[in-house]
Amino acid sequence: MQLPSSRRLTAAGVVLAAVAGVAACSSNSTPPGGGGSGSSASGTINASGSTFQENFQQAAIQQFKSTDPNVTVNYAPIGSGSGRAAFYKNSVLFAGSDSPIPSSEASQVPSGKKVLYFPVQVGPIALAYNLPGVKGLKLDAPTLAKIFQGQIKTWNDPAIKALNPGLKLPSTSITLAVRSDSSGTTDNFSSYLSKAGGSDWKLGTNSIINWPSTARAGNGGSGVAQIIKSTQGAIGYVDYSTATASGLSAASVKNAAGKYVAPSSTTAAAAASHVTPSSNLTFSTVDEPGATSYPVTYQSWDLVYAKQPNAKDVTLLKAYLGYLLGQGQSLLKSLNLAPLPSSIDAKAKAQLNKITS
Repeated sequence: MQLPSSRRLTAAGVVLAAVAGVAACSSNSTPPGGGGSGSSASGTINASGSTFQENFQQAAIQQFKSTDPNVTVNYAPIGSGSGRAAFYKNSVLFAGSDSPIPSSEASQVPSGKKVLYFPVQVGPIALAYNLPGVKGLKLDAPTLAKIFQGQIKTWNDPAIKALNPGLKLPSTSITLAVRSDSSGTTDNFSSYLSKAGGSDWKLGTNSIINWPSTARAGNGGSGVAQIIKSTQGAIGYVDYSTATASGLSAASVKNAAGKYVAPSSTTAAAAASHVTPSSNLTFSTVDEPGATSYPVTYQSWDLVYAKQPNAKDVTLLKAYLGYLLGQGQSLLKSLNLAPLPSSIDAKAKAQLNKITS
């Protein structure tokens, strides 16, 4: 599958132009307790975290400014792990994270603080590759497990050829492109390999994986995309929105129904439609059932403390998060991301009233 080439900010600009009118006149997008529709909020929100959220946050911030001009939102895409670290230190009002808080970090949450999880988007993890002349590559979980463990070393390996009988695969060596930082994308990709690959996957699941020593590591999704783009024979895992903006090709991946499915907003939404969230709105969308579900789909939350130090921060958070869960959802498709299932979005909107001072 060949993805269109464009720059990230250009893509965001196109989205804003396309949906501004729709967002402005949406009749059911204002959530309880706030809404990004000309609220009384005024001040600055500093946030950081998930690079998966970067494209959505930047597009949403620009559009939100037109409805709430007295609010400034700053979002630093430094990775889910670093974003959570800043959140524990109260350096940011919210943290973007593609994974729930790991048990190993639970003690870092300030005493007496309750964390609210606000899901804001879902989307595919692309298995992006650089093989000139090779289009329509197909991969499955056992093969991906062996590739990312360094067991399959060249593109004409019999395991890859068996999945792609119609393709002329080169003898080029495989270069792995992986994340160097603590990453929710890594956590979800390794969770997929563990769930779908079973005993073939031996490196565990975490936001940091001990990859083969030959792997090349990049900081953030854009760093991984750059390695893939500049290295013939490379393959890496990167959110589809960033892969698209970088003009990379992405493989179709065999799903739980035995179908090869390409990453897209539509196939990610299909995967998310099968999810039932926990009471705290955490869930996983990897390897969900359904013939049209893309199996390497994941999700991202904005983490907020239920109890805020003052009423002003409450108003700011309700206004901006309300926008992300309301009008902001219309931005996602054109960014090659997917909106939340309506049932999950409704629960997230209702949860805004739990933010108090």
